[in-house]
Amino acid sequence: MSAVSPVVTIDALDLDAQGVARQSDSQGGKVLFIRGALPTERVTYTLTRERARYAKAKLNSVIKPAVYRTTPMCKFFGVCGGCSMQHLDFAAQIAMKQRVLEDDLWHIGRIKPREILRPIAGPTWHYRHRGRLSVIDRSIKKGTMLVGFHEYNSSYVADMTSCEVIPKRISDLLIPMRELIGSLSIRDRVPQIEFALGEDPNNAEMKPIALVIRHLLPLNKKDLQLLEDFAKHYQLGIWLQPQGPESAKPLYPQKQQLSYSLTEFGITIPFLPTDFTQVNHAVNQVLVSRAISLLDLNPNDRVIDLFCGIGNFTLPIATMAKEVLGIEGSKTLTTRALENAKYNQLDHKTQFQQSNLFEVSSNDVENWGRADKWLIDPPREGAMEVCKALQNVPKEFLPKRIVYVSCNPKTLARDVAILTHELNYQLNQTGIINMFPHTSHIESIAVLTI
Repeated sequence: MSAVSPVVTIDALDLDAQGVARQSDSQGGKVLFIRGALPTERVTYTLTRERARYAKAKLNSVIKPAVYRTTPMCKFFGVCGGCSMQHLDFAAQIAMKQRVLEDDLWHIGRIKPREILRPIAGPTWHYRHRGRLSVIDRSIKKGTMLVGFHEYNSSYVADMTSCEVIPKRISDLLIPMRELIGSLSIRDRVPQIEFALGEDPNNAEMKPIALVIRHLLPLNKKDLQLLEDFAKHYQLGIWLQPQGPESAKPLYPQKQQLSYSLTEFGITIPFLPTDFTQVNHAVNQVLVSRAISLLDLNPNDRVIDLFCGIGNFTLPIATMAKEVLGIEGSKTLTTRALENAKYNQLDHKTQFQQSNLFEVSSNDVENWGRADKWLIDPPREGAMEVCKALQNVPKEFLPKRIVYVSCNPKTLARDVAILTHELNYQLNQTGIINMFPHTSHIESIAVLTI
């Protein structure tokens, strides 16, 4: 499988940003996936894997480039698996994601929206305010530590010294973090470092940073001093996580509060560095604003916010509605959400309830009470059980308007199919949210009414 192929023309792009072509009959006639190739291009390739119905290949040369091909900004593009679309013009990235969303809605759900919303986009570089860096001790082979993202489709950590999508202050720390972890007594028992950035209204350039060090063995006194010295030198916070996320505690400084703002609604949301928050603060501002607008709220509305987290949507909804019930599977998150409501003086208009939203019955829905408007923001698994439960409740418990924020177009299509085909909802509007530029990750928003 090492011979160079004849020239092929790329017909399409798949969700992983692989060029899709078809071999000639003499070559086997298989569907061919070529990483790095773009539609309309003529390329040569080398086969890397063959299966009964398809083959995969690496790109050798581009004979005729696409007009929307561009030069990747990151010098580790193609090695690091964090981004797959840097070679594709940004406008073309958005167009491709919109096409995937529409295709999934049709092919999975047999649904066409009445209106396509304008895409939500924001900063394209250094936008990622939260992330998880893998760590590996390569002292036996190369005498160094590696800190970064995984290589493409691999468990290996990329040997990267910079990154163009994480904040520059974090990118500049990749080498110092190698040196830091390499100096610890348990250097081979630190599997990951999470980072999280907050906001500083007084200094936009010096946003507070927290690094969460996951360690599988106890740190000694010297280790702790090295970590504290690192924090002081680079003006950031160091947190230690010996077990699960809830075990994370600050080392230095002893008190560090991260937060982000939703300025349109006058809300500030404190969060912990291990909390789930949207990675792109600028896009999140626009997303929340659009979601609230699409809910079409009035002062007498009671609203239910499913998968509410720490209140990203719940609290701005509360500024415009009469009452909001936020529901989440984790007691820790609902407690934190209530604290954030109190922090913003909105606890008199908010309630929070713990409930496993992946095991929902019609009785659960009725116990939530009547609400004409729902916001649903599930993880990648979607909200299928919630949608199925709605089939068995009295009509008065059906929300008249649902705004569904999705991070997986396939589960969105599946869930919308249940709502439209089984419950006669109409898919009025949908559009993409480009929360993760240069990646194949697709977030979207949809509005359904009955």
